[in-house]
Amino acid sequence: METTKHTIALVDDDRNILTSVQMTLEAEGFVVHTYTDGEAALQGILARPVSLAVLDIKMPRMDGMELLQRLRARSSLPVIFLSSKDEELDQLMGLRLGADDYITKPFSQRLLLERIRALLRRQDASRAEGSGTSSAGAAIVRGSLTLDETRHQCLWAGQDIMLTVTEFLLVKALALRPGMVKSRDQLIDAAYGENIYVDDRTIDSHIKRVRKKFRQIDDNFNQIETLYGIGYRYKED
Repeated sequence: METTKHTIALVDDDRNILTSVQMTLEAEGFVVHTYTDGEAALQGILARPVSLAVLDIKMPRMDGMELLQRLRARSSLPVIFLSSKDEELDQLMGLRLGADDYITKPFSQRLLLERIRALLRRQDASRAEGSGTSSAGAAIVRGSLTLDETRHQCLWAGQDIMLTVTEFLLVKALALRPGMVKSRDQLIDAAYGENIYVDDRTIDSHIKRVRKKFRQIDDNFNQIETLYGIGYRYKED
């Protein structure tokens, strides 16, 4: 059994799923807060911050999309979406709104547990690197871009850009080697870790959101270049 102090917010209007997943996560050492609608979840998460949230898309009072938007206005909290297999558009929209990952229903609880652990490991590893004294924890500066792993902070021309864990790792992977092309597979490994499968459109959706965030500050931002059929690269300004 893996010991952890992480707290998970589990949001789904299906009480059977809530009860079953809650029991599984608690058996693995997680603290779990459950909510049956988005409005209650928003209030609860803001009042009792958590390490990660698992959100269903279709919910009463406030659906998962709106909940994600409201959370993203305040926090870079790691988020995993749950969606039905026929909700592909919703999956892509969720990623563009700032979800870090998604899992389709019906899902195995083992898969969900693996995805939760993988996302938390990425977050913890990023913070650990940033808090160390080695060069791995030093700020990355590329022209107007500064990535401070200690604070999980991204600055563009001195202005703060709130990135999710996945977005931060993607920008870091590109900025570490300016001019070098990174394939989508390489970016998946950098942002999700090895042995985690996501399709190419997931990376594309994250990159689109990252660009949008930078362009809200700088209309001329064009440092992340697309090489069609190959991947992406970072161009220093």
